[in-house]
Amino acid sequence: MGFNVADNMNTQSTLTALKNAIKQRSDKGSVLIHHSDRGRQYCSDQYQKLLDQNNIKYSMTQNSNPYENAVTERINGILKQEFNLISLISSLL
Repeated sequence: MGFNVADNMNTQSTLTALKNAIKQRSDKGSVLIHHSDRGRQYCSDQYQKLLDQNNIKYSMTQNSNPYENAVTERINGILKQEFNLISLISSLL
């Protein structure tokens, strides 16, 4: 898992988070799927190129429908609330 704290959602911020995740990845031989909504930062050529260079398959919701992303959002909620991920990230900064 990689993260980057920023006051924006631009491509550079998300690239930094992805690069951090790639550095932290221990099993580089396993298949990894990156799922996201269709945010422009994830659709950018730079972001897609970095995924390709690291053999990471990508998956995106269709038609920008937030209901298609419900499972991912639920997992994010569990991480934030039940595992107190926000405090963990804050302690790393």
